[in-house]
Amino acid sequence: MTTTSAKLLKLALPLIETHGFTREALSLSALSLPTPLANPLPDASVTALFGSGHDACRTLVHAWLDDARRRMKEEATEKMGMGDVLKARLKSNEPVLEHLPEAFALLASSPLLPLPLLPVDPAPIIKHAAQVSNQACWIAHSDARESSWYTRRATISAIYLAAELHQLTSPKTAPAFLDSLLENAEHAGKALDETALFASYVWKSWRGIVRSSGVLV
Repeated sequence: MTTTSAKLLKLALPLIETHGFTREALSLSALSLPTPLANPLPDASVTALFGSGHDACRTLVHAWLDDARRRMKEEATEKMGMGDVLKARLKSNEPVLEHLPEAFALLASSPLLPLPLLPVDPAPIIKHAAQVSNQACWIAHSDARESSWYTRRATISAIYLAAELHQLTSPKTAPAFLDSLLENAEHAGKALDETALFASYVWKSWRGIVRSSGVLV
């Protein structure tokens, strides 16, 4: 990615709240440059810098997710537990919450899908949850042994994904829902196979969310 593209992506992030994960947000970012352009970027320039069609929107989604993980690390304190870390990450969704279904639909409708019979690809969203989990485990100073570290990370990943799904449908109760999942996971000592079943259930719910966004046909 060029320096110009990176600068414009960063300037587009605050525009997501009002313009969503769109080519328009990328186009308008040029007006926020230190020396602003007289007009928004033409569509051809957006394509040249960020990709054609929905690819440009996916580029913006990835930039926003990367920025949210960066803020997780920068804003964390030593006293934060797992619940605090994940709640802070959920809170960073709030300004753009109405646009998140479309964002995740964009990720799940990757043009790299191997089969036309599989219009929804779970891999990008699962990867997103795993990256949040990995960051959260490091911030919360997990001292588990190697084998339990990976099991716990998988558990946290599934829990976060479920909490984020819940947030889309009931934002005010998402923190309490997250707490209940964390408490139950700790109490039950969930194993990796149980986590996989839970993740499968969560993904089925996510498919309904992304299909209803309008991006998938």
